[in-house]
Amino acid sequence: MIHPVTRPDLPFLLSFLQALASEDKGTIASTVDTLDEALRKGLLHGVIHPHGMALYYPDYSTHRGEPGLYIQDLYVAPEARGTGLARALVAATLTHQTWGARYITLGVSPDNHQALRFYQKTGFTLRGYEMMIRDGATLPDLP
Repeated sequence: MIHPVTRPDLPFLLSFLQALASEDKGTIASTVDTLDEALRKGLLHGVIHPHGMALYYPDYSTHRGEPGLYIQDLYVAPEARGTGLARALVAATLTHQTWGARYITLGVSPDNHQALRFYQKTGFTLRGYEMMIRDGATLPDLP
């Protein structure tokens, strides 16, 4: 039932992204059209299930000297939590990636204790540093 995201899946994917943003008390700017454009350009990699999804991207570690996979978003609907779906979605990212990933990285809010427990039980370890971002109007102003 887990399969790579296709165009017909985009409305469901957007609903999962909206639910994830809501749980994180954030907002989402994506639309079906922006997701479709990203999918057509090969920028969107994901797997989907009727009760969840995972979006991922290629990663590369110069320290390791090998390719990896970065999970950007992982969502499981509340009614499917505790069923093993999250673990299956993470595994499916490795099955469907095409660049020979040798590791997985992801970000998780330090306040999301349920997610931290899940990831640690699944074998993930904390890397010991915060992720940062620069975007928006100041992006072109880099010296």
